[in-house]
Amino acid sequence: MSTATMDRPTPLPRSRMALFLAGERQSWIFVFKCLLALYLTAWLSMLLQLQQPATAMITVAIVMHPQRGMVLAKSFYRAIGTAAGSLFALLLMAIFPQQSELLVLCLSLWVGLCSGGAVLHRNFMAYGFVLAGYTAAVVILPAVSDPHRIFDSAMLRVSEVMLGIVVAALVSDIVWPEDVRAALRRTEREHYEDFIAFARESLSGKMPRTQLEQAHLRCVRAAVQLEDMRASVIFEDPQARVRSSRMRLLNLRYMAAATSIQSLLHLIHRLERSQHGRTARALMQLYAPVGDALASTATLTTRLDACQAQLPTLAAQLRATLRQQPDLLLQFDSGATLLQRFAGELRDFVALDASLRDTPGRLRGATERVVFKRSNDRGAALIAATRTFLTMAGLGAFWLATDWPSGTTAMLLATLFSGLLATMSTPVAATTNTWVGFALGAVAAYVSSFCLLPGGDGFTMLVLGTLPLLMIGPYLTTRNATLPGVGAGYTLGFVLMLALKNPMVYDPEHFINEALASLFGLMITGTAFMVMPAVVGSRWLRRRQMQQLRRQVQRAATAPLPGLLYAFESGNRDLFHQIVQHTRHGSAESRSLMSWGLAIHECGRALLELRQDLQHHALPVRVRASSLRAVQALAQLYDLPGAEQWNRADHAVERAIVQARRALPRARTSCHPVLSHLLQLRNALRDDESALAPYIATAAKSTPSR
Repeated sequence: MSTATMDRPTPLPRSRMALFLAGERQSWIFVFKCLLALYLTAWLSMLLQLQQPATAMITVAIVMHPQRGMVLAKSFYRAIGTAAGSLFALLLMAIFPQQSELLVLCLSLWVGLCSGGAVLHRNFMAYGFVLAGYTAAVVILPAVSDPHRIFDSAMLRVSEVMLGIVVAALVSDIVWPEDVRAALRRTEREHYEDFIAFARESLSGKMPRTQLEQAHLRCVRAAVQLEDMRASVIFEDPQARVRSSRMRLLNLRYMAAATSIQSLLHLIHRLERSQHGRTARALMQLYAPVGDALASTATLTTRLDACQAQLPTLAAQLRATLRQQPDLLLQFDSGATLLQRFAGELRDFVALDASLRDTPGRLRGATERVVFKRSNDRGAALIAATRTFLTMAGLGAFWLATDWPSGTTAMLLATLFSGLLATMSTPVAATTNTWVGFALGAVAAYVSSFCLLPGGDGFTMLVLGTLPLLMIGPYLTTRNATLPGVGAGYTLGFVLMLALKNPMVYDPEHFINEALASLFGLMITGTAFMVMPAVVGSRWLRRRQMQQLRRQVQRAATAPLPGLLYAFESGNRDLFHQIVQHTRHGSAESRSLMSWGLAIHECGRALLELRQDLQHHALPVRVRASSLRAVQALAQLYDLPGAEQWNRADHAVERAIVQARRALPRARTSCHPVLSHLLQLRNALRDDESALAPYIATAAKSTPSR
């Protein structure tokens, strides 16, 4: 997280052959586990005389992952989605048993809503929404012509899906298990050490703003990555499950400390640019005990406690050496307050990390309830829901009008991939890759079904006749970075077209019709994404997300204070991470985003601290009133940036500072914290390197007298 951290000597890399073999070993372990789960599921399905073993095998193909925590997380949400989809199918068939048109229309609406839910929620929770729509279609469509079959169809589909989930979870948990917990511990330790190094070395020399922006970006990525991993590890590790709240609290304390040190660095750099080097150097000297305490990680909590105790005395000594303008002394006081806040947050972060690392089992004591706030755009979800609804309604109308026997297969494939691909930024390319993989899988399934399997007898011959061709799919899945979607498409195409049944049926004409219908459904899905493009990663969505990011300042200024600090820190980072994922590094848009991200974090956090001071201190009436007006003016500035709004916010903050300074001699205890945060807000407003710089220049031209 610092220049020094990035420049550390790294160990010599292993040979290319060693790296290749290590990667191949992991790939083939995953292939073996996937094949074992698939064939074990097929054998149990036939043993239990389930109607469609292929449904259970498709479940295995979807939920399998190299890490067992990911498998369990996927399985959990898939089970919920399957149950919800089955219940909806029963309800819908009960309402429209004889009205096929209304039935298909309502089913299309349900699938569309599920697709929108998949866009609104991320990670494996999206699978639950996709599978809720897919299961409803799987249950309803085969029973349209015979409503009496609906209950049996629902029970069989749920049984097959649950069997696939259980087998995938067991195989992943027993056969060469790869834990998310180990990866989480390693990742958390790396981020912890990088942040400590950044905090120790950040004031050792002048750090350009670009490096601060990159440090902010690393912090954002680390926070989101740790939360994503925590959400998966709780499924595999009981100890992680009982510590989940504290793990989330650790992440949020990390974010709070990162915001504070970045605000402090900004203040020092502004003082240096304003030719007030003595004040900046005094703040750096005040920071020196913190840097010394971070020199070693041993007994770090104790050293930070001692450091916190000596900061007020050292601040008073350094302040006495500064014989400058009163305003610069106040700037030093503001920086000292900011440093003390950072030292306290850093100490809390380090102490919690030590307790999680060194204390086995359940931790005692009450846990502060925190929530990692996810930021989502409902407009993108609405567009995805509309697209999927129109796709399904169009396919349904075509099926009903033509009475196409394989029309239900086309609708099922469209249902599945309309939801899965709606969360991608390039769904047309993903659909093309999946289509190619599916076609190859269908060809391989044809060879197995009509060239290899008819001459065999028993389950052993089934394995021997399908294994050489089926193993290609899981292996291609391990190459998802270079062949995205091809492996998943191949596996689904092979399993779906092989269509294991109890008993097995060999019908080449039916096979070809089903394969063409599946490919047609995928093609219609890709066409739908061409006609109504996905908005994930689009410029339109980034503009909306940027506006939503700026409105986080308004949230910090107006939302109820309980729990707002962590909601602000996590919500900002999650939203920032979504935008930066689809922004080209080094572009003008990327630089603007970095600049806005820093400004919003600094201003929003300062507003939060100011509002807490206004709530908990007995302030003079004029100070409170002028501070509240400044808070509202800043919220309006970030909601709708412009020179006029900047001018209004600058005047409001300046008036609040004047009122606080006048009241300072008679109410120092209550007014000093408020004044410190107001000064921080004014510094951020007038920073000529921030995202607000264009409005400062415009305002200066329009008001030359200032």
